[in-house]
Amino acid sequence: MKEKLKVLFLCTGNSCRSQMAEGWTHHLKGDLIEAYSAGIETHGLNPNAVKVMAEAGVNISEQKSQHIDEFKDIKLDIIVTVCGHAHENCPFFPASCKVIHIGFGDPPKMAEEFSDIEAQLDCYRKVRDEIKKFVETMPQSLNKEEKND
Repeated sequence: MKEKLKVLFLCTGNSCRSQMAEGWTHHLKGDLIEAYSAGIETHGLNPNAVKVMAEAGVNISEQKSQHIDEFKDIKLDIIVTVCGHAHENCPFFPASCKVIHIGFGDPPKMAEEFSDIEAQLDCYRKVRDEIKKFVETMPQSLNKEEKND
């Protein structure tokens, strides 16, 4: 049996985008990929991310916000930075670990312009669906060039 590809999704606070990516990967590609998520800081799980993922049938409520340092002893194959700040501040990893950037919008920032909760949640849903589309292309897409949104 082939060993699963170890992929870490990294963003600033490990509260939203990286958590969604980890959840989608477990849900859609768990047979091929061992997914993790972390942040260069830890901000806790974003409740709106948990809510919109649950709407899509993916429970991320048991995931926890983790710091990138917690993964220093795990031999990762690929780190996917999902926000520009994390990409610019990604710590050094061994040459055997590929780092790629696939940027997604920041739902909490996007939602700031709306006072209506449904409109705010739509920002999270939009990014959730974009992340799902990316995860559906894995692991093949992890060999391609960076995509910056």
